[in-house]
Amino acid sequence: MKVFAIDLSVCNGCYCCQIACKDEHVANDWTPYAKPQPDTGQFWIGITELVRGQVPKVKVSYIPKMCHHCDDAPCIEQCKSDAIYKREDGLVIIDPEKCTGCKLCADTCPHNAIFFNEGLNIAQKCTGCAHLLDNDDEWEVPRCVDQCPTEALKFGEEEDLKDFIKDAEFLNPEAKTKSRLYYKNLPKKFVAGTLYDPAAKEVIIGASCVLKDNESGEIFKTETDNFGDFWFRGLKDNRAFTLTLEKDGKTKTIEDIKTEIDLSLGDIPMEQRKSAISQPATPGMFA
Repeated sequence: MKVFAIDLSVCNGCYCCQIACKDEHVANDWTPYAKPQPDTGQFWIGITELVRGQVPKVKVSYIPKMCHHCDDAPCIEQCKSDAIYKREDGLVIIDPEKCTGCKLCADTCPHNAIFFNEGLNIAQKCTGCAHLLDNDDEWEVPRCVDQCPTEALKFGEEEDLKDFIKDAEFLNPEAKTKSRLYYKNLPKKFVAGTLYDPAAKEVIIGASCVLKDNESGEIFKTETDNFGDFWFRGLKDNRAFTLTLEKDGKTKTIEDIKTEIDLSLGDIPMEQRKSAISQPATPGMFA
């Protein structure tokens, strides 16, 4: 059974996958796999740009999104014309000659991966370039995978990609559709800031930074770098944390840091006294 696997840590947002898909399917009729994709309005694989944090601590993540080729695909169940089927290799196909344009599949898909072609009155989506896999011995992967310059996109047998899959996640796990699209390094919440000495008007290098998850008690540790910056990455959503900063006997505590969003705590002055000072955190409060 085939699977798609995407490593977001090496996706640089070049859009080659999206362009390759357009090149392969726009103005090309691959019936019975798919009829031509419209010039505009549809991206059978598309890049979502996710901008996180607040200036100056900002990160941009790129997430390729496409059909999940689900093992438990609600679109197949909802199709009244038997136009949608799952192949033995795991790819889910919408037969353009059987589709009646009822739109039930597009309305049902929890991953928003099915599009409607108004001109042809049919539903359309990623086919995994099944027309190439079936009819051209030179092609072992879809066009999007072939054109990925960083090899962020992979396609192959589930067994061959088992080492990737064991550490991977689903993009939309709550849908419970048994997706065959696996992701590594999906964006997680971060907390960042810059520590400085207000008297010396210099950043503080090598300060101990300890972040505690108030619910689980889990501890995260790092130190400020040569720019006085600290970063805590990979944090869980909607959790409350307490941050303790320490350098040369001086301590500062910031409480009630909540990861409802990615947080830049701005410029944080280290108080010139040894007793801890507590205060709630607000994005950019020290900027």
